[in-house]
This record gives sequence, C-alpha cells and structure tokens, in this order.
Amino acid sequence: MFSAYPLLPVSDKSCGGAEQILWSVEREMSLRGHKTAVAACESSKVSGELLSTGNAPIGDDRFEVREAEHSAAIAAFARHKKFSMVHDHSGSYWKHAAQLDDPVLATLHLPRALYAESAFNALPHNVYFNCISESQAMSFRDLPRMMPLVQNGIDVDRFTMSRKKDECLLWMGRICPEKAPHLAIEAAKRAGMKLVLAGQVYPFSYHKMYFENEVRPLLEASKSNVEFVELPSFEQKGELLRRAKALLVTSLIAETSSLVAMEAGACGTPVVALQNGALAEVVQHGHTGFTVHSIHDMVAAIRDVGDIWPDECRHRVETRFSSKAMADGYERLYRRVIEEHRESMALAA
Repeated sequence: MFSAYPLLPVSDKSCGGAEQILWSVEREMSLRGHKTAVAACESSKVSGELLSTGNAPIGDDRFEVREAEHSAAIAAFARHKKFSMVHDHSGSYWKHAAQLDDPVLATLHLPRALYAESAFNALPHNVYFNCISESQAMSFRDLPRMMPLVQNGIDVDRFTMSRKKDECLLWMGRICPEKAPHLAIEAAKRAGMKLVLAGQVYPFSYHKMYFENEVRPLLEASKSNVEFVELPSFEQKGELLRRAKALLVTSLIAETSSLVAMEAGACGTPVVALQNGALAEVVQHGHTGFTVHSIHDMVAAIRDVGDIWPDECRHRVETRFSSKAMADGYERLYRRVIEEHRESMALAA
C-alpha cells in the first residue's frame, strides 16, 4: 500500500513532487505485476486500488483533521486487507506506524528544515526511511533504519525532445513563496526575454496570499512580456517544455530533487537554476544547463543557454533519471525492508 499526502489528490496531473513520484512508482509497480493500493483523497486516479481516506479540503488547510482521518483510515484498511508493507509519501504518516504490524518505508521528500524535529522522536520500530538525493541524505544520517537513497525519476518516453526552441523562457511548478516565481519574472525582465509562468496555486492560505500579494501584481505589470498558464494539462506542459529556450528554477529552499528540471532535460531544454540543495545533482553545470548563485548570475547564464546541446540534456535524463531506474531502486528497497523487518520481528519474539 502507498500512503499519500492527506490534503492533495494523486493523479498524472499532480503538481507536487511527492504526488508525482507516488503516482509514477505505483504505476511502475502495477505494470510489473505487483498488486497495489493507494490510500489517498477520494478524487485520486491511480493504477491499482484506491483506498479513499476522505475528501480533499477546499478553501482551508485543515491539516490536523485530514491527517487524523487519513491515519485512521489506513489502520482500518490494514485490519481488513493484507499488505506486505506501506510506502509512505505523505510526509507524516510514519508517526502513526505503530498502529500497523507491517513495515513502513517513509520516503523523505523535503529538506530537513521543513520537518518538525518532533517528527523523528520516539519512532515506531517498524519505520524505515530513505532519501532521494545525496545532499538531502547528508542531513538525515542520524536517523535509525535509514535505507539507501533512490533518486527520483520520470517516464522519459512521455516527453518528446525538440532541438528547435522559441525565444521564450519558462518557469513551471507550484506557485508558492519557496519556489519564488517572482524571481523568474525579474530574471526574464533583466534578460529582455519573454516568460511563460505555468503552474498551480494550491488552495492553501499562504499560497493564495503569496499569489495575490506578490505574483499577481507582477503579472499585471508585465502583461506584454509574461504569459500566465494556470494549471496546464500534461499536453500543454510537454509543449511548453519542448519550446522553451530554457527553464528557470528559482527555488529558495534546499531542493531535494527537481522533477521539472528532469522533464525539461527530457525535452532537450537546458535549465538555469539557483544552486540550492540537490539541483546541482540534477543539472550538470555547463552541459545540461547552469547552476548559479544569484539572479544577476542567472541573467548572465540565460545568455549562454544556446551553447547547451539538447541531445546531451535528453541523454542525461535517460541514463540517470528514468522512472524505470527509480522503480528498480524501490523494488530492491522493498525486498530489503520486508526482510529486515521480518528478522527484527523474529529476534523480538
């Protein structure tokens, strides 16, 4: 069974990285013949069985209420169904793992600073962890039962490469303060280029306030140079990534991965990113794009993206960040977690 973030539905249209990875891993496991189930919001669309834990909230965050509903539903499902293990992508369910006899593998999608330290206190004996990048793993070395990392990956075949690019930049992702799309607008303005801003404003209060107070005024002031594409379909997303001269990644947090940078690479599009967290592991500086330390440096790098060869961008994603490689890694991890938990239970008996 897979456990999702309790506030957001899971589907191939998901914008959040954890939801995209859960959808992709569960799909790969289902295609490989594994019987899968996903505990998630009612409107989720998955490959195996959907175990609804309630409705996604509209208009307010309600995290504590939804988390309680979500964990109680998983415990109820586990009493009536037999699972080999739970793969937790929720960011918090592992704290309730003592309700289960099955092992729980919790994939940590966020930087350490975004988790409350209390989340790692008094950990249930059946919880195992894994990270998704080298830079992230360094900050979690103190956790018990830490498994080998598995890098995120994408289904490369769903993206088409193009060597022909428009004279336009692209920013794509969740529209929120930590992703800082306002910086992409500023960088494009300084570089004298048009920008497409594509993404989703989640129905969370601080996301909506950020959009209304910081992003919308910039969009209205830059109508001739910035196009806003709200909640693009997968088809729109692919077209935007193929056509862009470069993808800008302006995250202000220590990113643990970057799916959108992988997707850009699969389309043969270079990435110019602020060098935070694992972005230097995804973007090969000077070969598939540039990692920079400031908006000033980003503007300079934008002028050099014509030197990046699209085929090299595609090749790096195919060889290092495919969903198949990710699924292979998780299959190995599942076997190891199940075996180690079985041995632990035998020793405790």
